[in-house]
Amino acid sequence: MKTLNPQRQAALRVVRKLREAGFEAFWAGGSVRDELLGRQPHDYDVATSARPEQVRTLFGHARTLAMGAAFGVIGVQSGCGCEPVEVATFRTDGIYADGRRPDSVHYSDARHDASRRDFTINGLFYDPLKQQVIDYVRGQEDIRAGLIRAIGDPKDRFTEDKLRMLRAIRIATTLGFRLEEQTEIAIRAMARQITVVSAERIGMELGKVLTHPRRSQGVALLARVGLLEPLLPELARQVAADSQEDWNCTLGRLDRLQSDSLSTCLAALLLTAEPTQPIRQIARRLRYSNKEAQRAQWLHDSLLQANMADRLPWPQLQRLMVHAESRELVALVEADAAAGDSAAGLAGLHRCREVLAMPAELLNPAPLVTGDDLIAHGLQPGPHFSQLLTALRDAQLLGQLADRQQALEMAEHWVCDHKKRAK
Repeated sequence: MKTLNPQRQAALRVVRKLREAGFEAFWAGGSVRDELLGRQPHDYDVATSARPEQVRTLFGHARTLAMGAAFGVIGVQSGCGCEPVEVATFRTDGIYADGRRPDSVHYSDARHDASRRDFTINGLFYDPLKQQVIDYVRGQEDIRAGLIRAIGDPKDRFTEDKLRMLRAIRIATTLGFRLEEQTEIAIRAMARQITVVSAERIGMELGKVLTHPRRSQGVALLARVGLLEPLLPELARQVAADSQEDWNCTLGRLDRLQSDSLSTCLAALLLTAEPTQPIRQIARRLRYSNKEAQRAQWLHDSLLQANMADRLPWPQLQRLMVHAESRELVALVEADAAAGDSAAGLAGLHRCREVLAMPAELLNPAPLVTGDDLIAHGLQPGPHFSQLLTALRDAQLLGQLADRQQALEMAEHWVCDHKKRAK
């Protein structure tokens, strides 16, 4: 097991206090799995025989939060700046009528609590005081074998919570594991039922697959088990015949992509899709933020320009390369460049890299004039101001204007010409 860290120490103190009060208490779930794999857990959950009200009495109401009291979950605040430690009472679950959460829970013991969890590798407990793993579901064997296996009948587990199908893919992707045969068969049979899950939960799990370095394997696995098509029907044509050139290019692009930006990963995935709606709307459908959606759309729309960067007029290229997402755009160009055999695309990539390496004062010099400067000079503001400022900026970047006075003179001439054309 790993060296102590603040979150781990907080979870250790929670277990110790519960045990001193006469209750069973262990670390549970993903933290046990991750420690056995030598990975740093994101958090530490505790499972205990203590009922929720007993947990609150033991730790004090001021230090506890009813995070999911209906399901036996209480948050215990550590007081050391860490996240609250989730303490869940051993339980069994009633039916999952909505395919998302149990209608009722019944408090039980550790063995039954393990049997109601999703996958064997997540059904382990660990006694941090005795430094002993408690394994009722043969999870350690599956960790050694690199298998994602549902606990009990996989169809039952996925019927209870349809999101577990997508979680299986996400865990397999992030750990580099493979699906156990019966677990994969069950996912294939039930894949289209994933749409009953909320878009927020789907988007969160899918995002974790897309932003992981093994994203191409994860997306290929989603397609293989039939989950990708109901989640992203825009990819249906590619997925239906996975030997097609577009699909191979998509997977290759994802594999080469050197980015963990969700927007960039989504743009890479959908670059050659057949969307029935703009990418920003697909992103919003998955409940990603407006900012993420707009970034993905910009990256998608800007790729063609970036691929021909060596042939773009300097003002147009400059605007592309000073955008906040320019480096993500170059990462997308790099990933896409090898998808075809176009030397022009590689030339564009070289030019983008060259421009990004320029000193800031050359790449993005301060504008010679602003809208306020034009107004102060006596020019009347209006819808034409945007065009005027663009023309002035282009002239500056092309080296046609040396100073502010020349810019103001050009503005006067531009306005006169604009009025003549308007008559």
